[in-house]
Amino acid sequence: MILSSLTDYYDRMVQDPGSGMPEPGFSEEKISFALILDTHGGLINIMDLRDISGKTPRARKMKVPASVKRAVNIAPNFLWDNTGYVLCVDGKGKPERTAQTFDAFKERHRAIAERYGNSRLKAVSSFLKGWSPGRFCELDLHEAMLDQNLVFWMAHDESPVHAHPSVQGIWQELNQSNGSDGYVAPCLVRGEAGPIARLHPAIKGVTGAQPAGASIVSFNLDAFTSYGKKQSFNAPVSEEAAFAYTSALNYMLRRENGRYLQIGDSSTVFWAERETPAEDLLTEMFDLSGASEENPGEGEAVQVTNRVRSYLTALRDGTPINGILGDVDPDTRFYILGLSPNKSRIAVRFWLPSTFGTIARRVSEHYRYLSIERQFKNQPEFPALWQLLLETAVQQKKDNIPPLLSGALTRCVLTGNRYPESLYSAVIGRIRADKQITYLRAAILKACLLRNHPEKAGEITMSLNQDRTDTPYLLGRLFSLLEKAQTDALGKNLNTTIRKRFFGAASATPSVVFPQLLRLAQHHIAKSEYGGIIDRKVQEVMQAIDDFPSRLSLREQGVFTIGYYHQNNANYQKTEKE
Repeated sequence: MILSSLTDYYDRMVQDPGSGMPEPGFSEEKISFALILDTHGGLINIMDLRDISGKTPRARKMKVPASVKRAVNIAPNFLWDNTGYVLCVDGKGKPERTAQTFDAFKERHRAIAERYGNSRLKAVSSFLKGWSPGRFCELDLHEAMLDQNLVFWMAHDESPVHAHPSVQGIWQELNQSNGSDGYVAPCLVRGEAGPIARLHPAIKGVTGAQPAGASIVSFNLDAFTSYGKKQSFNAPVSEEAAFAYTSALNYMLRRENGRYLQIGDSSTVFWAERETPAEDLLTEMFDLSGASEENPGEGEAVQVTNRVRSYLTALRDGTPINGILGDVDPDTRFYILGLSPNKSRIAVRFWLPSTFGTIARRVSEHYRYLSIERQFKNQPEFPALWQLLLETAVQQKKDNIPPLLSGALTRCVLTGNRYPESLYSAVIGRIRADKQITYLRAAILKACLLRNHPEKAGEITMSLNQDRTDTPYLLGRLFSLLEKAQTDALGKNLNTTIRKRFFGAASATPSVVFPQLLRLAQHHIAKSEYGGIIDRKVQEVMQAIDDFPSRLSLREQGVFTIGYYHQNNANYQKTEKE
């Protein structure tokens, strides 16, 4: 199903000349320089192909003959490669291996030039035959060229050697004869008999995977084989289909193509079964940081963001959605694929075939569960998944996000299933560790309680609910009021507040901590200018509490935290009015 959907996407995109999807036998690679040759293979000049409009020069994306798959093996590309293969010079510090890569590159092009007699290929072969690595340092751009990808360019041509029609015909013939080792069988993807790919092209762009690329389909040990079939002949996929699905994945994994989301350690791609504006909207649904209600911004990109925001708001609040997204068909079939690195392979973290309307409803439901009063107006009303995941990480660093959590959370949002329990426990753990109860952490606790444990969550409102009488919520409110009494009496710039010293213990073992905090609060109330106001609020909350429980469960601790957060926001708003 996954490979079939990817090949269908490739078939659709390759029909559009402006899409940048490579044709069979070609791939889009980063090329930095071109070697300008005369008809005899003499080096005339070096052409810098990089984009120098930004602060740092960037290699140009160019369609070239499809890259070979290599790890530790030596395998030259056709009419392009890095300086180690093309010029026998690189920065890897292994001169013997570099010489071997150059010899392999030179020999391949010599053999092809002799076989076909093409004048351009002969010029390239002559250049390689006469090239001496010692000349590299004489080149004007040698420092910038080191380890970059190079192509060949004839001085009288308007395009690189590999782009000339006569050379492309040779490459297509060569490409058809490689890879299958003559093994023909029915393709599991296309359903038609054809040459089967022994090795599938590399997939590049998955965060954390090997830079040279990795595979979804591969067999590298005898234990994985069956009936004497080696490598990918165990799962027969034709060369055509293997090229199609890997090209589609590589295309979507490039950030600039707008089909990619990075959520924790999961590289997520998405596409539709047919062309639709909805493909450009899905990214915005997961990250609405481009605009806000207070700062709507200008420009086409921000206008798209605001349309999606209005759409999700309407879905979340149950108001009419007609016309908000124009002619987008909610029944359009969508596919979402989450990938993560697994040594030399790529693991499928999640796979979700659905429709745009279903995905939008589930995302809006996720945001409805998260909705809680914000501390500050500039905080995101629709927080992105990566923002939620950072709240679970030590020092809020993405490298510290618990393993597997990003994929599990994404899958739960897209399927409408329960949130991972590890999300809830991770947030509680971070609150205990750093004593910070933020808007996003409160939102996560609220969402997990309402979706996973509605019977224990009770009615969690957006803001302070003074009619709520369950003990954990009241204790959270009480703790916030006692902290307010302390800051009113001693100022806000305290080295240690009761929150920093007692929050974890108060939320877990109230009977041990609260009697001590109440005695301490009497001194703070007496010293504060507005102590009478806080004292009256404390008494109102205390009247509804029968006794202090000896322990609160993990679920009740979440309710305690939300009660604290609600009361804290109310305290701040009251201060503003005064």
